[in-house]
Amino acid sequence: MTETVARTADSADRSAEERDLRVQLAACYRIADMCGMSELVSTHITLRIPDTDTYLIKPQSLLFDEVTASSLVKVDLNGNVVSNNGYQPNRAGVAIHGSILRARPDVNCVLHGHTPYATAVSSLEGGLLPLTQAALRFSSQVAYHNYGRAATDPIECDLLAEDMADKTVMLMCNHGLLTTGKTVAEAFVAAFYLEKACQFQILAQSANKPLVFPAEELQGGSGRLAGGDEVAWPALVRKLDREDPSFRD
Repeated sequence: MTETVARTADSADRSAEERDLRVQLAACYRIADMCGMSELVSTHITLRIPDTDTYLIKPQSLLFDEVTASSLVKVDLNGNVVSNNGYQPNRAGVAIHGSILRARPDVNCVLHGHTPYATAVSSLEGGLLPLTQAALRFSSQVAYHNYGRAATDPIECDLLAEDMADKTVMLMCNHGLLTTGKTVAEAFVAAFYLEKACQFQILAQSANKPLVFPAEELQGGSGRLAGGDEVAWPALVRKLDREDPSFRD
């Protein structure tokens, strides 16, 4: 009897944890949309369910601002749906995100987007330059992946994980950005500032004047990526709750 009660309590704890993760990820989709990081029904943000081989991803058919906690699809690391809620994930999405999550057990959240400035910088020789404070956040942390086969191709998936290695963010050449984090807050804040860094670079380069760089000793180091407790995140969730709390459904 005691063992049965313990199992029931443990199951309830796991269910509550998953519910909280679903709310966090649904909030991230809505906030990303609010910040101009969405593209119709394309691109994805995923969140691992700790101590399992499963993660959450948005349904293929939903816009970012339609995503709710209950609509998120649970899949395994091979992209198979393991808890059917009537929705299906995008196959390219699970291929990209599953590749990173399989290769990086230290990563829980992956954000992939086709944001304008990051995509532009990913298409430039030299990539992201150590030009601004935003760019210096990512010193020694940017990986690059050449545009190649279809995202669902197993060889492409292996190359993606290989190119990511132990970096925290990636510019997928001619394609977009990919950021990682232990939490949705960390991955989102990284994406926000990576896009900002790329925007500042494109604006500076478009002036057609010589670029002024920070001192060399400030360009190195391991970067200053924000942690998962970034204070901006709860403020953004509060804003979202004021405007449209339906993401919690």
